[in-house]
Amino acid sequence: MIKGQKKTALIDTVDPTKEDDLLDNLDDLEIEHLDYIVVNHAEQDHSGAIPLMLELYSEAKIVTNQKCKKMLMEHLLIKEDRIITVNDNDTLSLGGKTLKFIFTPWVHWPETMLTYLKEDKILFSCDLFGAHFAESNLWVDDESKVYFAAKRYYAEIMMPFRNNIKKHLERLKGLEIKTIAPSHGQIYSHPEFILSAYREWVSDEVENEVIIPYVSMHGSVEEMVYILTEELMRKGITVKPFNLTRTDIGALAIALVDAATIVIASPTVLTGVHPQVVSAVYLANALRPKLRYASVIGSYGWGGKMLENISSMIGNLKVEILSPVIVKGYPKEEDYNSLIRLADEIAEKHKNL
Repeated sequence: MIKGQKKTALIDTVDPTKEDDLLDNLDDLEIEHLDYIVVNHAEQDHSGAIPLMLELYSEAKIVTNQKCKKMLMEHLLIKEDRIITVNDNDTLSLGGKTLKFIFTPWVHWPETMLTYLKEDKILFSCDLFGAHFAESNLWVDDESKVYFAAKRYYAEIMMPFRNNIKKHLERLKGLEIKTIAPSHGQIYSHPEFILSAYREWVSDEVENEVIIPYVSMHGSVEEMVYILTEELMRKGITVKPFNLTRTDIGALAIALVDAATIVIASPTVLTGVHPQVVSAVYLANALRPKLRYASVIGSYGWGGKMLENISSMIGNLKVEILSPVIVKGYPKEEDYNSLIRLADEIAEKHKNL
C-alpha cells in the first residue's frame, strides 16, 4: 500500500483464498478510499481478489499494461472502463510518491511488469526475485536460508526464461534500488544479495557437476549409477545422484541450475522409460537449464527403445550427447569398462568449463 499526498495505490492483490487476510490488513490500515490497484501480473495469486476490491472500492481504477488488461478482462471478467493502461517506463504520481512501470515480459508470463517507487527507491519486483519462503518477519535476516528458498523458486519457475531475465537485469542497473519487495517471500533490505545471486544463476557459466536422476527396479541401474559416481568422484567431479523414488523433485530442479552434465539412468519398462524417469526428463526439458552435456545409462531385460524414448524427450536441452551405456540384465565387466570410458569422456569435456 502506497499513500501519496493526493492518491493511494495498492500493488497487486491476493489469491481468492486469502481475501479475508487482505481485508483484515486494509482494515488495520484504515483504508477507506483507494484510487489505484496496480496489477503487475494477471496470474490469480496476484489478481484473484481484484473483483472484490473493485466492488468494495467503487472509485478504484486498475493500472496495468495492455497485455495484462486483456488477460484480466478474459480471466476475471473485469470491465474495460475500470482499467487504465500504461506503457513501458511510464510514471504515475500519487503526490510526493511516483510510480514507474518497467515491462519485463516472460518473467514468467508475457504481461509481467515491475513497479518502482522512485522517492523511496523500492522495487516491487512481482515474481522476479521471489522465494518459496514465509515467516512472520517481513525482512530477510538469514540470507543463507533465503538463498536456498530463492534458488528453488528460480529453478522451478524462472529458469526457462533465463535469457529474458538476463536482459531485464541489465535494464535494472539503471535504477538505484535500496529495497526489493517481491510478491513471494521476504523483503530484501540489501538487494545486492539477491541481484548477485540472479546474475550467477542466469549466466552461461556452469559448475564442474554431474547430476544423475535414476530409478532402479532390480539393482542393475543402481549398480551402474554407483560405478559411474565413483569414477567421476575420483576425477574430482561433484556428483549428485537423485533416486527418483525418494527424492524431492524440487531438489533436482535446484541441481539443474548449475550443473554441466546430466546422466539419465533408467530401467526399461514395457519397452520404454520408467514413468518416474519420464517425469524427471520432462521437467528438465521444460526448465531448459544451461546444461552442456547429457548421456543415458540403463538396462533392459529382453529389448525395448528406452534410449530412443529419452533422446526424443530432450529437444529443449542444447547439449552435446555423450556415449550412452545400455546393458542387458546386470552389468558385466565390459559394461563396467563402458561406464569408466563414459566417466573419462565427461571428465575430458569438463576440462573446458
